[in-house]
Amino acid sequence: MTNLSEAGSPVDSAAVETYLRGLQQRICDAVEAIEAADGARFAADAWEKPADSPLRGRGETRVLADGRIFERAGVAFSDVRGSRLPPSATQNRPELAGRGFRAMGISLVFHPRNPYVPTVHANVRFFVAEATHALPVWWFGGGFDLTPYYGFDEDARHWHRCAKSACEGFVTDDGAPAHPKLKKWCDDYFFLKHREEPRGIGGLFFDDWHVGGFARSFALQRSVGDHFLDAYLPIVERRKDMAYGERERDWQLYRRGRYVEFNLVWDRGTHFGLQSGGRTESILMSMPPLAAWQYDRRPEPGSPEAELYEKFLVPRDW
Repeated sequence: MTNLSEAGSPVDSAAVETYLRGLQQRICDAVEAIEAADGARFAADAWEKPADSPLRGRGETRVLADGRIFERAGVAFSDVRGSRLPPSATQNRPELAGRGFRAMGISLVFHPRNPYVPTVHANVRFFVAEATHALPVWWFGGGFDLTPYYGFDEDARHWHRCAKSACEGFVTDDGAPAHPKLKKWCDDYFFLKHREEPRGIGGLFFDDWHVGGFARSFALQRSVGDHFLDAYLPIVERRKDMAYGERERDWQLYRRGRYVEFNLVWDRGTHFGLQSGGRTESILMSMPPLAAWQYDRRPEPGSPEAELYEKFLVPRDW
């Protein structure tokens, strides 16, 4: 699938960068507002690749640690360029091997303190590769997905309603509504193959997206980014003050281990960043501050922990 910028729809990388930086600020402001009572704030780490690095680029990683609501919240912006794509980016696109590229995006992961508040991940990104012809090869990607430790129907329905709303008015390359494809794409992608288990309850995921030209594809990226706070914050507000004890915390840490496994074993973004010489601290910002592994743990039948597997960690139409 070759993605070319069409006449009348030029690639505007500067507009993408402006949007991404603004989105990072909006999301950080919203999280700090939730944490306002205790004054927890993001620490901003602006970085630039050294001159002798195989990559050129810059970015800003913002991390909030030890808040009352979020044990760790990270929102990273990066804009990197390289002379050669890493293997993870060309295994399905051999025609791009050896080409220079520019990749920019926002990636965030929030690990809440209260086990009844779900972990959340979101990403919106833009990629453009050099080409031998006059027009660059480009695409958009991103999405958001939810990883609860305890399931609530109300939360799942709200999350998926917002995901569907983000896709309203957008279609696939064959003219079908975009939401069913992006929902299934998310279910298929965030799946731990070595455990035959979904990471969470899904949401949206898209990659190599260029439907309708640059302007229309960029509009989808913005819609997904703009719907993130509406999807997540009401869930946080409902669950952040629920009482919990050692049992719930222990389960949360155990399930966080699955999050680590997926990111290190299967996540293409992590592989791309590490293989291309990206900034390790920013790439691994997504890891939880604490996680645990227990041998062959099986939840007690009929328990809330068992319900998570039986009712929520299954693809379904919410």
